[in-house]
Amino acid sequence: MSDAPEADGATAGTPRAALSTGSREELSAGLRATISLLQQRGIEAEVLIPFIRRLEEELGRERAHQVAREVIGEIAREQGRRVAEALQRDDLEGFTHVKDSWGGAGGDLQIETLRQDGEALEFNVVGCRFAEMYRRLGAQDLGFLLSCQRDFSLSEGYSSDLHLTRTQTIMQGAAYCDFRYRLGPPAAAEGAASGCETSGGTLAHGDQVREDARAAETDRTA
Repeated sequence: MSDAPEADGATAGTPRAALSTGSREELSAGLRATISLLQQRGIEAEVLIPFIRRLEEELGRERAHQVAREVIGEIAREQGRRVAEALQRDDLEGFTHVKDSWGGAGGDLQIETLRQDGEALEFNVVGCRFAEMYRRLGAQDLGFLLSCQRDFSLSEGYSSDLHLTRTQTIMQGAAYCDFRYRLGPPAAAEGAASGCETSGGTLAHGDQVREDARAAETDRTA
């Protein structure tokens, strides 16, 4: 979930060419400090929701969602890599700072932390304003695609040894989201997850398939 909008690259009265790379990065950091993740997702949704709806008409629902999932996933992986570079670390302690930024100052996510140490980060999200926002926009069926599925790709980009297991989300109708992060080689993380598949791509795709099936069933019964 954690990422930030790109700066436009110029301030009022300042030619774009006059801004150094450092100045652009400082401007981008300033924007990140003033725009919460929820606000950013709302801005993105104004463009992405109608765009994906059009893709559904042109390509069909399954193919449209596959294309969007692949593009958004790669963006999230790159953001994860940039976070690790900015923090100059890729351990779990560093990732807890990423997690802590998701809720914003207004408590956009209500998080109950269960375990937080050098080997595991476990928490439940028991309140999610992101899900509320997508419902208000009439796009609850796209909420997982546009927001939740990023979590797997983000962790992959942050560290190849960071593995997320999640079995349910509020966006998909559950009472809470169960985030379970493990740090270690794939085999070790897989064992720690009690045999659950720990591949971010596989889990994210599986969750999306279930979301698509649920939405299709709703369409049939509407």
